[in-house]
Amino acid sequence: MSHYLGIDVGTSGTKTLLIKADGTVLAEANAEYPMHQPKPGWTEQDPEDWWKATVATVRKVMKSSGLKPADVKAIGLSGQMHGSVFVDKSGKVIRPALLWNDQRTTSECDEITKAAGGRNALIKMVANPALTGFQAPKILWLRNNEKRNFDKLAKVLLPKDDIRRRLTGNYVSEVSDASGTLLLDVVKRTWSKKLMSKLQLDMDLLPEVVESDQVTGTLTKEAAKKLGLTTECKVVGGAGDCAAGAVGNGIVKKGVLSTSIGTSGVMFVHSDQPQYDKSGRLHTFCHAVNGKWHMMGVNLTSGGSLQWWVDSILQGLSGIDKGKRYEAATKEAQAVAAGSDGIVFLPYLNGERTPHADPNARGSFVGMNLTHTRGHMTRSVMEGITFALRDSLDIIQSLDVPVRQIRASGGGSKNPFWRQMQADVFGKKITRLEVEQGAAFGVALLAAVGDGAYKSIETACTATIKVAEETKPDRKAVANYNKLFPIYRDLYQQLKGSMEAIAEYQAL
Repeated sequence: MSHYLGIDVGTSGTKTLLIKADGTVLAEANAEYPMHQPKPGWTEQDPEDWWKATVATVRKVMKSSGLKPADVKAIGLSGQMHGSVFVDKSGKVIRPALLWNDQRTTSECDEITKAAGGRNALIKMVANPALTGFQAPKILWLRNNEKRNFDKLAKVLLPKDDIRRRLTGNYVSEVSDASGTLLLDVVKRTWSKKLMSKLQLDMDLLPEVVESDQVTGTLTKEAAKKLGLTTECKVVGGAGDCAAGAVGNGIVKKGVLSTSIGTSGVMFVHSDQPQYDKSGRLHTFCHAVNGKWHMMGVNLTSGGSLQWWVDSILQGLSGIDKGKRYEAATKEAQAVAAGSDGIVFLPYLNGERTPHADPNARGSFVGMNLTHTRGHMTRSVMEGITFALRDSLDIIQSLDVPVRQIRASGGGSKNPFWRQMQADVFGKKITRLEVEQGAAFGVALLAAVGDGAYKSIETACTATIKVAEETKPDRKAVANYNKLFPIYRDLYQQLKGSMEAIAEYQAL
């Protein structure tokens, strides 16, 4: 039987998964690396760290599986979206990569919107408004602020596509990840020459763009030697982490929606046609499914908020082993009633994307009194994260997009308490899969499709992905959350001016 690798270049680390063609997971490995914040709101990483992690994790899964190099027929690539790897004509990375949650490009977003002829014109052109996390404003930031580096620039790559360059020597992206650059004509599934012209950017800066299951090359001799594979091993297009995770969860047909709580939070729904929110609150991107699209709401600090709360504020729950800290925090939260007795947490610790598109949004606790405990605050953090996802769900449903089933993934799927909270906040059943391996599994399946093991990604998902259990909403908790959610939603509007003033103060 043929075997396939899925490599997911994440924000906190890289995960590599080795599977059989039937979807059986044989081995997995993870390698972490740092994220740098040279200034408030700035986030960067060294692409060399991604490459070292890729090599280390591939070699580890190959060693643990006992497979021969020739047994691996293809590799699928996934990665954090929107990031910018700036490469010169010799193939050297010019400076650290700017990441998806970097907020330095507010003025460049205004520049893009103006050049496009206004927000509505831009949305019609590329299906999305200009947001600080996207790649296009990062390119303009380099031009506006680091002219010497911009003058060296030959190519701009997304994180996973820089790994592809190192694997194959080819400069190629694919439609799902390219959608998040703001430079793709999402409807036509090709680069927008019109917008590139308006921004006075050379088309040669962009890589070739293909469909997600298309073969983009084979391993070079050097890469094959480093990874312990062969030069016959194919590398397929893959997908941005959100679309890859959706494939890994079987979100490849109409009516099925996924909710993912990782560092960020994502509400993802499949669409057979290019459909978009005219207000630009949701993203409309090409799906990794050939000829299909998806809509997506994104919250910048979902699981990241809980990590901040436990590791930074509670200081890892002093005296408790590292592997049990989140379990201990969750146990305290479970002892508190739904609604946290009136504490509301706004999870805007690094700005927010959906639905506010506001880099100046800031996190806050509102409603505390002397009766509240640490458990109340922990539960309110988890509820605030889940409320932020409900913002996206409500927009999706307001556009008459059918939602028949919600599948949980990421950290929010592994915790029964959090699955129940999602069911109660959304007022809908939440399903969990038998095997939930996320983006790495999704692109491993895409690799299998690209190699010919399956006719299509839909066929691959049907054959390999099964639902394990359902979590039904609790009526009493649903009613409680339906009272609290409008208060949560109104707080942003009430505090928006103060958040902006605080952001200006913090920038001094």
